[in-house]
Order: sequence, then structure tokens, then C-alpha cells
Amino acid sequence: MGRSESGRVGKRGTLVIPSRLRGLFGLEEGTEVVMEATPEGVLIRPAMTVPLEIYGALRRAEFLLTNAVDEVDYQAAVEEVRRLGLDPEEVPHLRPDA
Repeated sequence: MGRSESGRVGKRGTLVIPSRLRGLFGLEEGTEVVMEATPEGVLIRPAMTVPLEIYGALRRAEFLLTNAVDEVDYQAAVEEVRRLGLDPEEVPHLRPDA
């Protein structure tokens, strides 16, 4: 694994990574990488990406109602859910006193 490989930096900073290293680390076209300056030079490694979850109104309503800590908080959540255009009774959740 310690064998050296060389690459070339193109006009716009594009770096060509040798095929053997791309295969070894699972780097395919479009793979995101992280680059870090180290005392030895530039460290390049695959980035870990986490998909972003976008919450719709129903999911937000479920969070509001389920995370209410007491009856006052629950009633505030009910009003917010109604402002989202949803019926709180139709949203799956547990009441704080349940």
C-alpha cells in the first residue's frame, strides 16, 4: 500500500488520480473528496456524505405534537399544526400525558 504514484495538476487545478489508487479507495467519477493541508503535503480522502432529509408539513406536525413536554406546550403545538393547514387529530403522535 505504501507504493508511490504520481499525478498531474491541470490548468484549472484538476488533479488526475492514478487508476490503481482510484480503484483501491473506491473513487469513481463524481465521488466527493476532502482535502486537508498537512506538514507532508495535501491529504486527499473520500468524503462521508449524509443525505439531507427535507421535512414536509406532516412530518413537522408530528415532531411538534410528539415533542410537546406538557399540556400547555401541546396546545401550542396543536395551534401551530393548524397553521400548517393540518388537523392535529389526523397526525400520528403521542400526547404528552399518554
